[in-house]
Amino acid sequence: MFQDLAGRTAIVTGGARGLGYSLATALARNGVDVGLLDILPQVGDSAEALSAEHEIRSLGVDADVTDAASVEAAYQEVRDELGTPTILIAAAGVTIWGDSVDVAPDTWAKVVDINLNGTFFAAQSFGRGLVESGERGSGILISSMSGQVVNVPQHQASYNSTKAVVSQLAKSLAVEWAGIGVRVNAIAPGYFLSDMTRQFTEQNPKLAHDWVSRIPLGRMGEPQDLDGLVLLLASDASSYLTGQTLVIDGGYTAI
Repeated sequence: MFQDLAGRTAIVTGGARGLGYSLATALARNGVDVGLLDILPQVGDSAEALSAEHEIRSLGVDADVTDAASVEAAYQEVRDELGTPTILIAAAGVTIWGDSVDVAPDTWAKVVDINLNGTFFAAQSFGRGLVESGERGSGILISSMSGQVVNVPQHQASYNSTKAVVSQLAKSLAVEWAGIGVRVNAIAPGYFLSDMTRQFTEQNPKLAHDWVSRIPLGRMGEPQDLDGLVLLLASDASSYLTGQTLVIDGGYTAI
């Protein structure tokens, strides 16, 4: 369906596992070479698995998204090895629950550093590379439905706030970079069964039931439920779509 993706290069932060790896896999199935950035040690193994399974080129690079220099160095490594990335998926993120009156400053700062600063640094390197190469591109920032509603019963003010800002960042960059042919959008997933989330819900069935009871479609999302939306945004099929946050949550925010 998205034949124009074949032969392009993408860069995916948080790509060693979870939704980041799942989205990288969707791109690889469509012939996209993928650079995975992650602080986790298995990022190299994840890249090798992606390459072997889908016969594309893939590179795993150790990178700390909270460090702009680390992100830039990793970006350059991917660019040198695979070519200039014209697709970005900024998926690195973290959630830390806790009552706001008790949240320690370093805990708050960690969520801001990863979710907001890390997303911006990845987008900055991506945009800078496209300015230098003169190529067009599509940036996809992973926000959350929690940037638009306060989902309960968990308390996660830092997560909700940073994801709201990620959506505004996508809008800001879309306007700023429209003239150079770079589109930027955000995806706002609801509850999705990544490997870590699936393990958590199995250990906390009552909370999982509470979550699902609020979803009109009656289930949590599977990672592959994001594939079509990500591929659309990466492809020229969405060439007139920019500056938007697209919610994919089974209807959670509709009620």
